[in-house]
Amino acid sequence: MKALHSLRQWRPSRLGMKLFAAILSVNVAIAASVFLAVTYSIDRGFLDYLNQAQERRATLLADGLITRWETQNSWAWLEEAPDRWPYIVRFELGQEHRDRPSPLGEAQDFALQGADGHAIIPPSDTPRGSRNWHWMTLYSDLAPNGQREAIGALGFRPPQEMMERMESRFLERQQRNLILIVVSLGIASLLLAGGLSWWLGRRTRALAGATLRLTEGDYHTRLPERGRDELSRLARDFNVLAATLEASREARARWVSDTAHELRTPLAVLRGEIEAMQDGIRPLNQENLSSLAQEVAQLERLVSDLRLLSQSDAGALDIQLAPLNLSDSLGSRLTDADRWLEQSGLSLTCQLEEDIMIRGDAQRLRQLWSNLLDNSCAYTQSPGALRVTLGCARGQAVIVWQDSSPGVPNSELGRLTERLYRVEGSRNRASGGSGLGLSIASALVSAHGGTMEASASTLGGLAWTLRFPLISSDPY
Repeated sequence: MKALHSLRQWRPSRLGMKLFAAILSVNVAIAASVFLAVTYSIDRGFLDYLNQAQERRATLLADGLITRWETQNSWAWLEEAPDRWPYIVRFELGQEHRDRPSPLGEAQDFALQGADGHAIIPPSDTPRGSRNWHWMTLYSDLAPNGQREAIGALGFRPPQEMMERMESRFLERQQRNLILIVVSLGIASLLLAGGLSWWLGRRTRALAGATLRLTEGDYHTRLPERGRDELSRLARDFNVLAATLEASREARARWVSDTAHELRTPLAVLRGEIEAMQDGIRPLNQENLSSLAQEVAQLERLVSDLRLLSQSDAGALDIQLAPLNLSDSLGSRLTDADRWLEQSGLSLTCQLEEDIMIRGDAQRLRQLWSNLLDNSCAYTQSPGALRVTLGCARGQAVIVWQDSSPGVPNSELGRLTERLYRVEGSRNRASGGSGLGLSIASALVSAHGGTMEASASTLGGLAWTLRFPLISSDPY
């Protein structure tokens, strides 16, 4: 198994191979494009350079030949010793001290004719003959008749033919250098693409393996978070997802366990009382039937609460939002609860701003107020106090619901709306509640687009801050 796992780890990833092929192809294409562009530039631009350079050299050589003719007053000295021509060309072009002449200034690239057109230094053999050579007429101001006259013509090889010769020298050398550059770029691209594909493949394989383990239920899987690139952020998001799934699984298991426990208690009571009646231990009378009816009612309430929460989770909560006067809704419910609060030993203080409009469901809001009242009446010691204020702040309706002691530890405040969660200590389930009232209240507030936060009350107990988005009371 270890060997198989090792082989899987070293198996190249498809993404890495695609990246390798893409980088290598792009770099090779760029190198080939550079090679072709430089070759084309040399073929076109270098021909113009040769033409200009050869014309400059021909002008320089012509000036020197004119000076020599004026000294000798003829070309006889050159006709008698034509072997002087390479030396004269090198001297006039300033190359006499070089071991080898410049490929652009060789004697065979120039020719000389006399004034009558006879060849003193004939053109060297070329594939196209001498008709394509360029000729420059030589004039002297020291002719025997004292006038400026033509003393001959200097010819130089056409740049196209020089280009053909240069291809075997300069161009082949440059192309060889370019080939070496292209090969070097190819090797560098190969190494770069291989390194990047291996690096990316290793990280993506780790992500793929962790995802597979996550789908198999191993929510403890985590990825190392190295660097600040996109893959690191993806690993961080993966870890958050894994932690969320792990917490969700634990919450689901706890939810199922707590729900089973909540259902088991009234069912056990019902079963015990029914068996007692069957065995004749308890008489089958109106009082015992009322006790059974209370347990059934508690079961119905618990099932109804569970159904409401499941609908809220699925986004299918039956709620009809319409313009609603929040001040009237809250004030009416608090007025109706006077007797309830009196029986619980709580004194009520209200400070409600009038005509605060929101979009809400009157029935669901009444259920919300009832759950908050039930929580305060159940967990506030008698005699106690309840203070409710309603106002507006930052485009929101704000309700502050405070009761007196006992309070809730700060560490427990954030968990009060968890389903079936009860605070250990003074605010326990002494009243026999289902532990779902605050969860339902939070779901109802969220369904209205609001928020519900718990904090310590200035009265010594618990404070709830509810916020709802406002709408204008003026339809126009």
